[in-house]
Amino acid sequence: MIKVTLKDGVIREFEAGTPAAEVAKSLGMGLYKAATSVRIDGELADLRAPLEQDCRLDILTFEDKEGRHAFWHTGAHVMAQAIQHLFPAAQFGIGPALDDGWYYDIGGTEPFTPDQFEAIEAEMKRIVKADLPVEKRFITVEEGREIFKGQTYKLELLEEYAEKGWQLSVYQQGDFTDLCAGPHLMSTGALKAVKLMSTASAYWRGDAAKDSLCRVYGTAFPKAAELQAYLDRLEEAKRRDHRKLGKELGLFAFRDEAPGFPFYLPKGMVLKNTLIDYWREVHKKWDYVEIATPQIMRRTLWETSGHWDHYKDNMYTTVIDEEDFAIKPMNCPGSILVYEMEPRSYRDLPLRYGELGIVHRHELSGALHGMFRVRCFTQDDAHILLTKDQITDEVVRIARLFDEVYSLFGLPYTIELSTMPEDHLGSLEDWEIATNALADAIKSIGKTYEVNEGDGAFYGPKLDFHIQDSLGRTWQCGTIQLDYQLPGRFDLEYMGADGQKHCPVMIHRVVFGSIERFIGILTEHFAGAFPTWLAPVQAEVIPIGESHHEYAVKVTEALKAAGVRAEADLRSEKMNYKIREAQLQKIPYMLVVGDKEAAEGTVSVRARKQEKGGVKKLEEFVKEICGEIAAREN
Repeated sequence: MIKVTLKDGVIREFEAGTPAAEVAKSLGMGLYKAATSVRIDGELADLRAPLEQDCRLDILTFEDKEGRHAFWHTGAHVMAQAIQHLFPAAQFGIGPALDDGWYYDIGGTEPFTPDQFEAIEAEMKRIVKADLPVEKRFITVEEGREIFKGQTYKLELLEEYAEKGWQLSVYQQGDFTDLCAGPHLMSTGALKAVKLMSTASAYWRGDAAKDSLCRVYGTAFPKAAELQAYLDRLEEAKRRDHRKLGKELGLFAFRDEAPGFPFYLPKGMVLKNTLIDYWREVHKKWDYVEIATPQIMRRTLWETSGHWDHYKDNMYTTVIDEEDFAIKPMNCPGSILVYEMEPRSYRDLPLRYGELGIVHRHELSGALHGMFRVRCFTQDDAHILLTKDQITDEVVRIARLFDEVYSLFGLPYTIELSTMPEDHLGSLEDWEIATNALADAIKSIGKTYEVNEGDGAFYGPKLDFHIQDSLGRTWQCGTIQLDYQLPGRFDLEYMGADGQKHCPVMIHRVVFGSIERFIGILTEHFAGAFPTWLAPVQAEVIPIGESHHEYAVKVTEALKAAGVRAEADLRSEKMNYKIREAQLQKIPYMLVVGDKEAAEGTVSVRARKQEKGGVKKLEEFVKEICGEIAAREN
């Protein structure tokens, strides 16, 4: 008998060799039917995997990220099988699961079009209805060559995996076999609702010198209602697209003359500056000092920092006086130069430098995406120099700052710990110490985190904060990166309490990520209807007729004097037209004024939040809106 530790530490005994699926079944048929895959001692596996020794077993369902990936990975195979039936000449590349479905790269045929989706979906449904068992087996390279005879891309992958010494495995469902490590569902029948979404072209292995393939995207859900809810969310996301709203609301624009470089329009600058004002207020409260460092610095600086070797392809460079310079893609080396400018003592630490630094990164044109991926952005950076024994307390402090900021915007979040990548600086010992320090800090404040193996920065591990917007989408914004490497590369020092010189540790962190990206996220999160404190125009004064212009101006000036961003619409348009325009601009308050309001010193309030409307004395309304702005209500 073996001991299997389940959720909440419950231990059950089973015969050695019992499949994980049988353990799930013993816990209840509901769990068994919902299960998609498992983790055995932290390693992902199929439900069919046998349990050979004492272990920790986590049973995953569609509610778990990794469980969804197993579900969607099987969906990719079902789609490929359907395409194989309908287009026998198809050549299959790779078909991974994504965060909302899957894609499969396919060659050997004309590119697929949406007109063909219905036939492919119909064939997928037949495969699902057949409830074909999905079976895994390990193969030799010779067996693989026979199985994938004629499949050029699969044979290339097979030879590559074999050369690396990887264990080769295939998954088979009916007449379809794929080279794959898994995990997958037990059978095809769980994919109750399938949908092909779109196509795109993609170079094989991402290499422009190789074949161009057709990338087909799809998704699936356990229930038709869940699929429909997902499609509804996509439609809502289109309505909230920040690129569309940014143009309609006059916030920002992009021009062919500067691809990837945003133009801020007047209202967009108000929004940006309001966020920056808040950033400065928060950082002053948490004892940061603000600095600004040069945009362009010598190549030698970037060689010392390691960016020239590890990040050069993303940097813009120039030559000044016959010497190489680079436009900064990061702010950290500048902060290091500030630290170097005078002797430091342990009494000075931690030193918290905040910088709203404009950075430039050479992103590929195909990767550009509105404000989410630009080539120039304002990074709300901070770099903290501290001693090793201050790390835990400082990370706790930063995490609390993050919590304060994200809570203000109504953005729940999760935390991810990214560990050492292959391309890294420093010793394994330093990486282990740094990684444990981050993990311990998060645990100490009662937060949980997921581990993202191998995705740390080249100089140290990091904690990434993934915020969730009003549509349930997640965005990686805040990050805390612990760096033992850069201070050493620059020979930074401080005088310790022992009278000896020591090298400080550096923490890199951002809370918004970048001002531009955060504006894009907030635009979609609020669907352009920003909270009053953040709205570019907070109140629009609308006179009923031309004879009421004078009072409209008086109301507007009273609001401006109180610090409210107010405008009067004095155009020769009808009142209802002006109201409609203000509604489309998503202005929080419209103040309609006519004879009665002018005579009584009131305003007729039309508010986005209906409970805040009604006829009010001007002084009363000014007091109310100023209170709402000061409290930064959402």
